[in-house]
This record gives sequence, structure tokens and C-alpha cells, in this order.
Amino acid sequence: MSLDWTALSDGELAALSIAGRQAAFAEILRRHGQAVFRLIRGYIGDADEALDLAQDTFVAAHQALRRYDAARPMRTWLSAIALNKCRDWGRKRTVRRVLSFARPIDARAEAVPEDSVGIEAAAADREELDRVTRAIAELPAALKESLILRTIEGLSQAETAALLSISEKAVETRLYRARAKLLEKLNGG
Repeated sequence: MSLDWTALSDGELAALSIAGRQAAFAEILRRHGQAVFRLIRGYIGDADEALDLAQDTFVAAHQALRRYDAARPMRTWLSAIALNKCRDWGRKRTVRRVLSFARPIDARAEAVPEDSVGIEAAAADREELDRVTRAIAELPAALKESLILRTIEGLSQAETAALLSISEKAVETRLYRARAKLLEKLNGG
């Protein structure tokens, strides 16, 4: 008899995955993959990098499944791992940026990609989405995290507060400030 993976809870899937059932983790990935990707893309603003970090997130989650508390939501647990991966990526990016200035000018000149014009210009709505995504990615981490978790991922204020280890009032304040800064950036301020 075959199991109906979609009928199982996240906790049951985690237990089966720990026991070696690959299909159980595949179901976890199917359920939560898009949400994790959206969270990461919103945080860093680059879809290609977000795919890599989402993969890293699920690899880390698979390795840490024994520490997952089945009484808590899997999505919150995965979001915490994803946020940590984003923070690590940001630190590494900063180090790489600093070190890139240490290379000789000739080496940097070779690393500059050629400007190429696409066959067609992107649609206006796609450009606007990219502009908003970049503006979100430029927000300070504390504001960005609250905005992404509450607005894009739809976590409750309590879930966001628990995930970020702050009070619900702090989430509300950060969300207000994030929206104000985002509006300012988008209006060219």
C-alpha cells in the first residue's frame, strides 16, 4: 500500500524523512519550496541567487530535521533557516565587495560584464516588480525581514515576532517604518 504524502502532517513527513523516506522530504519541499523562495528573493532581490539559497536552505533543513519540533509550524522553522542563509549571504557579499577592491585595476576591468541590449524591452509591470524587489532588498535587514514575513509571506504578527525574537509591537513598528522607507525609495526620495 502506498502512502498519501499530501494527507500527512509536516511532523509526520519529518519523521518519515528522518527514517529514510526520500518521498517524505520531497513532499516537504513541494509544500514549502515556493514560500521559501519568495522569502529569500524578497530579502536579497536576485532570483538566481535566491534559487541557490533556497536549495541551501533545504539542504540545511534536511540535515537538521532531527532538531525540528513537530509541535511548531514547519514553515516558520524553514523561514528561520532561510533568513539565516540570507544573512550569511549578505555577510559574504560584503566581504567579497571589500576584497574586490584589493585586486589590481586590470583584473577588475576584465570582470566587468559587457552591456548587451535585450531583443525586446521587458514589460512595464515586470520592470515595476523588479524595481520594488530591488527597493525591498535595499532596506535595512530588520525592516526588510518584518516586511517580507508579514506582507509577502503572510505570517501573523505573533509568528513574525517569534521568528525574529522580538515583540509583536516591535514587528508593528518595523513594518510601519519599512513601508515608509519603501515608499520613499520608490518615489525617488
